[in-house]
Amino acid sequence: MSETAKSRAAALPHLRRGRLAKGDPIPLPLTMAAIFHAPGDATGFDQYGRFSNPTWDAVEHMLAHLEDAPCVAFPSGMAAISAVFFGLLKAGDRILLPSDGYHTTRALADRFLKSFGIACDVRPTSSFLDGGFDGYRLAFVETPANPGLDICDIAAVAEAVHKAGAVLVVDNTTMTPFGQRPLDLGADIVIAADTKAPNGHSDVLFGHVASRDADIISRVTDWRETSGAIPGPFEAWLVHRGLETLEVRFDRMCASAEMIARRLKNHRAISGLRFPGLESDPSHNLARAQMERFGFLISFVLASEDKAEDFINNCALMQAATSFGGVHTSAERRSKRGDAVPPGFVRLSVGCEPVEELWQAIEASLDAIGG
Repeated sequence: MSETAKSRAAALPHLRRGRLAKGDPIPLPLTMAAIFHAPGDATGFDQYGRFSNPTWDAVEHMLAHLEDAPCVAFPSGMAAISAVFFGLLKAGDRILLPSDGYHTTRALADRFLKSFGIACDVRPTSSFLDGGFDGYRLAFVETPANPGLDICDIAAVAEAVHKAGAVLVVDNTTMTPFGQRPLDLGADIVIAADTKAPNGHSDVLFGHVASRDADIISRVTDWRETSGAIPGPFEAWLVHRGLETLEVRFDRMCASAEMIARRLKNHRAISGLRFPGLESDPSHNLARAQMERFGFLISFVLASEDKAEDFINNCALMQAATSFGGVHTSAERRSKRGDAVPPGFVRLSVGCEPVEELWQAIEASLDAIGG
């Protein structure tokens, strides 16, 4: 971890300190309110729960500290993506999405943006630079891509996108601000599903948009207020609590994933292993250049659908579940979610369990299904 990241992590649990009066609670209070006392001219004060909430303010302050940019919170990652699309785009615009990224982003464009006159093209993450960006209003990348973990060069894409007069959005859900910093690499907007590692306990949906462009933040905030796509105060409170331990959880998850990936590489049941931290991974050199950590996600292919299901379901220290980034290790056969991957493709999210015990459970389940 860089010294800047260490400093950012150290300050994170103490952000409220300067605002506390004697006798105030140190943990963030939960403000459950739809209305606020607002006599006379209440400009600058909380007035109505669709406009603002003190618990939102606190979690957005933490996220802004991590991103080093203003942040706007949303009730899910897809709500954050929707706010960017509907807040910035208009009829006649054309956008570019990754063909191998999270499939719901493409579904949103196909099912809804097209009907508003917004065209959409797709391109693989690993060759996202190919073909240029002329004619696009917005380019959207997810790197590492979910679930295949291909990577693109964010700085190079940003330079090319800006030369074409477009806006670059980076989905940084798989990495968090402790693992990768797209805004520092030239991206205009970062979106993330804080449902994953930032909250970390798989008990809340949440998302955010970050940007250093004041107009973008204004448009996204206006979309949230007008559309009503607002996070609940309790959900914001849970994410605030989760963020306080993000650095320590992320550190353990990444370290464990790197150890487990190296061992998976030598197992006879595994093919198509992808993890950016492996020297043999086709994206390793780029990952070393633009990522501060290699992440906690590993993908690989087992011989069949049945073997993949047996591996996941019979591993004593693994949850069969969608999503990722929780304290518990989880895995999913992604073809059943609509991704264009082989039937035996597995996305593994490494959790916070002691790594040797976790590996023993994974190895035992792999050995049981055979090569």
